[in-house]
Amino acid sequence: MIEMKVAGIAVDANRSPIVLLKDAQDRRALPIYINQEQAKAIIGALENQKPPRPLTHDLLVNILTGWGMTLERVIIHSIQDQTFYAILSIRQGEVKKEIDARPSDAIAIALRTNTPIWVMEEVVADASIPVDRDADEAEQRAFREFLSNLRPEDLIERGGLGSGEA
Repeated sequence: MIEMKVAGIAVDANRSPIVLLKDAQDRRALPIYINQEQAKAIIGALENQKPPRPLTHDLLVNILTGWGMTLERVIIHSIQDQTFYAILSIRQGEVKKEIDARPSDAIAIALRTNTPIWVMEEVVADASIPVDRDADEAEQRAFREFLSNLRPEDLIERGGLGSGEA
């Protein structure tokens, strides 16, 4: 899993909102289409806006807190037919539950509780876009150079097989 942060909300050419997640190195971005209300909820959390009365995500946070539950992490675990799937990993004492959630709701709640957002590697590989192409290309060149200079003896030495271990 890769921990990601909310980079912000963007809109596409059709003015549809997108929440943009980025990895810690700012190398990959994961765009997730959301609706206008979810965009407002995420922007409100990013800007630390406190509504006069609890909105839905605030209410859920209040319920979690009131019942002594902790949101440990949000996991965006899959993408199917261009739809992302997430879970809320919640703990109450020794009991841990995973609750199905839309990624936009999970992100809005995570922002309100300072909870980490994790994305499965497969989802990042399938749906992310490169942010730093130069760094990606440099990394690929370095890896190809490493492989081109690698000898079978190097693998035996690194694997511990040359020292009598099996």
